[in-house]
Amino acid sequence: MSKKIIGALFIISCWCFNVFAQGIIQSRQYPQNFFRYPLDLPPSTAGSFGELRGAHFHSGLDFKTNQRTGYPLHAAYDGYVSRLRVQFGGFGHAIYITHPNGFTTVYGHVKTFTPAMEKLIRDEQYKQQSFEVDFKLDPLQMLVCQGEVIAMSGNEGASAGPHLHFEIRDTQTEETINPQLFGLTIPDKIPPSITAIGIYHLDGNPFSEKTPRQFLAVTGSNGNYHLTRLQVLDLTGQIGFGISTNDMTSVSPNHNGIYSCELKVDDKTVYTFAVERFAFDQTHAINAYIDYPELMKTHRWVQKCFILPGSKISLYPQSINRGIINFNDGEVHEVEYVVKDAAGNTSTLSLKVKAGHAESNLAVVKPGGNLFRYDKVNEFSNDKVKVHINPGNLYDDVDFTCKMLPKKLGAFSATYSIHNRFTPVHDSYDLWIKPDSTIGKHGEKAVIVSTDGAMACGTYQDGYIKAQPRTFGDFFIKLDTIPPVIVPVNIKTGANMSASKGIFFRMSDNLSGIKSYTGKIDGKWVLMEWDFKSKILGYSFNTDIAAGKHIFELTVTDNKNNSKYFTATFTR
Repeated sequence: MSKKIIGALFIISCWCFNVFAQGIIQSRQYPQNFFRYPLDLPPSTAGSFGELRGAHFHSGLDFKTNQRTGYPLHAAYDGYVSRLRVQFGGFGHAIYITHPNGFTTVYGHVKTFTPAMEKLIRDEQYKQQSFEVDFKLDPLQMLVCQGEVIAMSGNEGASAGPHLHFEIRDTQTEETINPQLFGLTIPDKIPPSITAIGIYHLDGNPFSEKTPRQFLAVTGSNGNYHLTRLQVLDLTGQIGFGISTNDMTSVSPNHNGIYSCELKVDDKTVYTFAVERFAFDQTHAINAYIDYPELMKTHRWVQKCFILPGSKISLYPQSINRGIINFNDGEVHEVEYVVKDAAGNTSTLSLKVKAGHAESNLAVVKPGGNLFRYDKVNEFSNDKVKVHINPGNLYDDVDFTCKMLPKKLGAFSATYSIHNRFTPVHDSYDLWIKPDSTIGKHGEKAVIVSTDGAMACGTYQDGYIKAQPRTFGDFFIKLDTIPPVIVPVNIKTGANMSASKGIFFRMSDNLSGIKSYTGKIDGKWVLMEWDFKSKILGYSFNTDIAAGKHIFELTVTDNKNNSKYFTATFTR
């Protein structure tokens, strides 16, 4: 299709397409035979859509590239380049293509862009005087046809090895959608594996690290699983179940995520989870989906088959009583897990449960601290510390506690235990800690840090240091008065750089972190690129630097405005 026709289609914006129904759980149908694979390689993945990752669900497919970079990346369909991004971590280099059928494809960790894209990016970097840029393009500015080479595959940003991160998003809502639902399937005849189940005794209490739980080993193969120790489970009261499970494809040994999990009681589905699509502001709710306390304590990944009341994510298409089951009738019940991958391969595990007779009044545990409601504004304060949590940042009610611990050496406050590290926070909350009198006039240099090494930074406000941590834990105040460290790799005053490809540095900061860096040659700003993996900050020589003597300057500033300056003369 010609680029003129593509442009006209965007103006007309009228499409009809066929759909293909797969034998898996999904809320709607998606167009088939539109998108092509972005690589001319047999499709194989190192990561699946919705796979469990640290603090987020994986938002696309990670296509393997034979552990090397430099494969041509092709536009999955006709459209226009709508966004270009360069960042220190994350995708590193990314391209977004908007298509006239209502979807946008994303290509992350690319190595090099087309010359036209490279020019747009470079112009934007010099305009903003920033290595990191993220900008949108007009609909008719850069049209592409299906199959057109748009970049070369790479390993940029926060990637663990060469691959292409590929997404399909709903253009209007920006929700990311499982690409396999569009027909971009991965060869797979292997059903998911199940290694263990969890049983949670809830009995009307909020879920927490104190919830009584037990884990039972599972054995089996080829989709048929059972408890290692065959038994009828005696359970009474409100029970939640969990599962440890993963999946493999026929073309990769990687352990990936499952597509769906159903929990049935007496052949009636009471809970469903399916990785069809989700919004990015929901992805941290993975910490409500998994047994977060168990992960923090033992590093075991258990996927809960019941829903916490404050978990707002579209991966739960169905449930009865949030998947919590009342075993109180004295009868024997059949409980079944049904786990599927995106190809429809299915694994099942069945249990027998002998229900007891629960009392009408559940043994609800009374809070020992302050009861924080998941759907309310919650506040705690005394003369030394204040906490404010907005609705939506807790997944369940919390028996909140705050304790003062001894002052650490070099700290400017006592250490405050803000609840505990086993309770997840969806986004962030406000924390104020009052510094002691020894801080003097250095409030602007104060930061709030946690004992596990995380740094929440902070600002001086009304006699307190205020920060917005993303986790609970133990926090105290420190001062950051030390500027960043600059270590030149290949330049010093008087150096002859004629044979060098560029100027390179290592830089670091002791506490608050690097906020900005500015390089100049002969007083003019130059582009310095900071590599995520090597942590090398570098400038690549170009034709703008003439032969002769020059002055190089580098200024690095941390988040507390401590700056370090380096300068050197060199010749080309």
